[in-house]
Amino acid sequence: MSRDVPPAVTDLAACRPQMRGNAFRGGSAGGPLHAAVERGQSRLVFLAAMFSLAFLVIAGRLVDVTLMAQPAEPRAVQTPPRAVETQRADIVDRNGTLLATSLPTPSLYANPKIVPDAAEAARRLAPILVGSTEAELRERLSEDRSFVWVRRQLTPRQQHDVIRLGIPGLEFQRDERRIYPQGRLVAHVVGFSGIDQTGLQGVEKTLDGDIRGATAPVQLSIDLRVQHVLHEELRRTIKEFSAIGGAGLILDAHTSEVLALVSLPDYDANFPGTANPETLFNRVTLGVYEMGSVFKVLTAAMALDSGKVNMASGYDASRPIQVSRFSISDYKGKNRWLSLPEIIKYSSNIGAAKMALDIGIPAQRAFLDKLGFLKAPHLELPELGAPLVPNPWREINAMTIAFGHGISVTPLHVVAAEAAMVNGGIMRRPTLLKRDPAHNPGGVRVIKQRTSDDIRRLMRLVVTDGSGKKANVPGYLVGGKTGSAEKAAGRAYRRKALLSSFVGAFPMNDPQYVMLVMIDEPHGTEQSQGYATGGWVAAPVFGRVVERIAPILGVLPIDEESPQIRRDLIVQASAPGRSPNAPR
Repeated sequence: MSRDVPPAVTDLAACRPQMRGNAFRGGSAGGPLHAAVERGQSRLVFLAAMFSLAFLVIAGRLVDVTLMAQPAEPRAVQTPPRAVETQRADIVDRNGTLLATSLPTPSLYANPKIVPDAAEAARRLAPILVGSTEAELRERLSEDRSFVWVRRQLTPRQQHDVIRLGIPGLEFQRDERRIYPQGRLVAHVVGFSGIDQTGLQGVEKTLDGDIRGATAPVQLSIDLRVQHVLHEELRRTIKEFSAIGGAGLILDAHTSEVLALVSLPDYDANFPGTANPETLFNRVTLGVYEMGSVFKVLTAAMALDSGKVNMASGYDASRPIQVSRFSISDYKGKNRWLSLPEIIKYSSNIGAAKMALDIGIPAQRAFLDKLGFLKAPHLELPELGAPLVPNPWREINAMTIAFGHGISVTPLHVVAAEAAMVNGGIMRRPTLLKRDPAHNPGGVRVIKQRTSDDIRRLMRLVVTDGSGKKANVPGYLVGGKTGSAEKAAGRAYRRKALLSSFVGAFPMNDPQYVMLVMIDEPHGTEQSQGYATGGWVAAPVFGRVVERIAPILGVLPIDEESPQIRRDLIVQASAPGRSPNAPR
C-alpha cells in the first residue's frame, strides 16, 4: 500500500480510516497529518462554542430588556419626582390580622414630545382614567417637557386598556399602593400614607421611620375583635340618640396597651381624599372636653390618698355653694350631709367641691399634674390634644375641677388616669404597640394600694346602687362613674348640648380592662324617658361592650355573692347624720 499522500485530498473523512490505521501501526508519515486534522477540528469546535455563547448572551439580554426589566424613563428625565425608597412594612393587630399593606401597582407617565396628538390621546384616555377630565389630560400631554405623570397607581384593568390604545409616548412605572383591608374600622389608629408612601396620619405618620423600608410587620396592641365590638356599639348608640358623634377607648389596666380606640364619625382610610375635617378629627386623643362627673373619682382618690379624708368622712350638701355670682348645686340633690361613698354614689357636686377645698389648690394641681392632666398625653399618634387648664388657678376653679368643669382634657387622659386608680396605684404610659407579656412595663406610683382598693369599692357602688346601674353585667363585676357635662360655648354652657360618658373597669375585684364611652350631644328618646345623661346613654353601651368582649378576652364570670367578693368590694354608703369625723 502506497504511503504517499494523494496530490489532492477532497474527502478528509475518507482518509480517516487509513490514517488511523497507519497511526495505530506507528507509521511515521501519518502522524503529522493526523495531528493537523485534530487541531483543525478543535479550533472549529472552539469557534462554534464561542459563537454559541455570544448568541446566548445576546439572546438573554434581549429577553431581559424586552420582557423582564421595568421600562426606563425618557432619557431627558432619568429620575421621576418620587421618594427613593417606597417599600412600607405591613401593619398588623396584636393577633396578626392585617391592618395595612402595600401592593405593587403601575403608574402611567408620558413624554409629551413624542405623543403624536395630545388632544386625540386625551380624548381616548379620559374614559379610562376616570376622575381626570379630557381638558386636564390634554394640558398635561401638551407640556414642553420630556416627562410628566399622567396618573399614579392604576388598576390592572386601566393598565390593560391604556396598553390597547397603543399611543406612542405613554409608558408605565412600577409603583406601590397602600391598602387598608379594614377600611374605616381602625382609620383613626392606623391613619394613612400619601401617594409617595409617606405617612400622613395615625401610626403611619408617627412610626413612618419604622415602617418605611422595613420588612418585618409592625404589630399594634389593637385587638381587631374588640375594636369591632366597640365600633359597632358606638355607632348603634349614636344613631339611637341622634348624637353628632362619639368616642371609645379600651385599655389594659396593667400594661396600658390600647386594645380598642374608636372615634366617630370616621372615614375610609383607602379613600382619605373623601374625608373632611370632622371625620378626620380624633375625639379620643385630639379632642379636649370638660368631662364632668367622671372627675369625682379622681377627686375622691386625691382626698383619700392625702390622709385628710377617709371612707367615713362626710360633707354638708344641704345647700348650694355660692361663690360671687356662681352657684354650685346638685342634680337631684339629697339636701343633707353625705358620706364620701354617697358623694360618689349620688354624684354630688357640692360634696366634691368641698372635698377639693379641704385638700387645697396646690395639692389638687400637683395631683392632676402627677396624673398627666396638665400636658398633652403620650401615644404613638400625631393627633394629640393639649389640655386647657385655668390660669390663675383660683378657689372657684378648684371647686369646679373637682366635678369635671373648668378643665378640658382628652378622653385618653381620663382612661390612663383611671387605670392607675384601679390597678393598685401605678401610672403607666399608654401605647398602641404590643408589649412583651413577659416584661411588664415600669410605671410611677401615684396613689397608695389602699387608696386604689377604696376607689374600686366606690366605683362598684356606683354600678350596684348609683347612677351607673345600666352598665352592670352579671358575673363581671363592672364598676365605674357616669358623667354628664354641658358643653361650653364661650363663657356660657349650652344646657341642651351634653357630653354623656361612662368610665369604668372590670372585674372590680381584680381589674383587667378600663374603658371609656362618650356620646357627643345625644337627644333623649322615649326609651330613655327623655333623658340624655351618662347613666341613660353611655352606661348601657359600656355594659353591652363588656358582655361581648369579656368572653373574647378570656375573662370568666364570677360569683358576685361569694363571701370573698362581698368582703373585697362591700362599702358602707349610708350617712344618716353628720359623720363624727367629718371635716368642718
